[in-house]
Amino acid sequence: MTGTPTGTSLPRLAPGSTIGMLGAGQLGRMTALAAARLGYKTHVYAPDAAGSPAAQVSAAATVADWDDLEALERFARSVDVVTLEWENVPVATAEHLRRFTNLHPGPDLLSVAQDRIAEKSFVNGLGIATAPWRAANSAEEVARAVAEIGPRCVLKSTRLGYDGKGQARLEAGGDAAAAASAAWAAIGGGKPGVEGIVEGFVTFACEVSVIVARGADGATVAYPAVENRHKDGILDVTIAPAAPEKVSAETAAEADRIARRIAEALDLVGVLAVEMFVTADGAVLVNEMAPRPHNSGHWTMDACATCQFEQLVRAVCGLPLGSVERVADAEMTNLIGDDVLRWPDLLAEPGARLHLYGKAEARPGRKMGHVNRLFPRR
Repeated sequence: MTGTPTGTSLPRLAPGSTIGMLGAGQLGRMTALAAARLGYKTHVYAPDAAGSPAAQVSAAATVADWDDLEALERFARSVDVVTLEWENVPVATAEHLRRFTNLHPGPDLLSVAQDRIAEKSFVNGLGIATAPWRAANSAEEVARAVAEIGPRCVLKSTRLGYDGKGQARLEAGGDAAAAASAAWAAIGGGKPGVEGIVEGFVTFACEVSVIVARGADGATVAYPAVENRHKDGILDVTIAPAAPEKVSAETAAEADRIARRIAEALDLVGVLAVEMFVTADGAVLVNEMAPRPHNSGHWTMDACATCQFEQLVRAVCGLPLGSVERVADAEMTNLIGDDVLRWPDLLAEPGARLHLYGKAEARPGRKMGHVNRLFPRR
């Protein structure tokens, strides 16, 4: 779909080259640190780049809007390749940048990843199952979708929803029209550009994710399926690998197959995270995907020969992908809001690996850092 066609390769960028990063949050920060270990520099571009987590550890930062075409061109001409840490970069921005330099992932892939309806249609088109869903662009369409899918559903905005934002739960029964109207209003329905999707709730045994790295030559590696546990709609803990009593070897292999299939179909160059539900009978349903490093892959920083951030650097710089060998089992815990105030205790905890993001203010729901704990391999 996007990027250099499979079977070819990107120019191999030598150490000292500069990687352009769209977005300036913690994922960009950790990618820039991984790039620095390999001798690369990072130049961050974002409207909020000044003093950001990524800018703090990067060689340069451009503070400009996504539609500032002159600033985008200057940025593109100052770097050797561009990647991203946030898949909601406007497609028009990606298209403009690609006129001047290599960009991975590119606009075609972003157009799929940014829109839940496009994403689910793409996945279903590959013969891969998801929860039942319906597009809904009015309160009346929401009510109709719940009646068709029911009895329990969730309404989501098709764009920009993450960590539980842009979502409203729905249940059949009672005043369905009133409930649909309230849910539609809760996600901003009626505002310009707001569209919705109703998804049926899935009764699942656990949630898992698989992170795949893929080069322009089609070489692909994947980390093992991990179990993700959420709290208040935000990832709380990742257990790597998923325990066999929760996820059988056969189910883990199917999750791996699905993630690799999606990466190949997207012609990904970079890193892709695929989040999935595992049902009680072992069926695997795709929930969401993100063409970038992912929170559920932070454990790889301390427990794998090559972390997810280095894999992104390798892929977009035309380098061989690294080994995904696991040197330890791991448990990653997010530090949300005031959790970060525990940093002295975490530093004193034997074996705990603390990673802080350089954010000045701890707010409820804000990811401030994470801690990895390592255990002998099972």
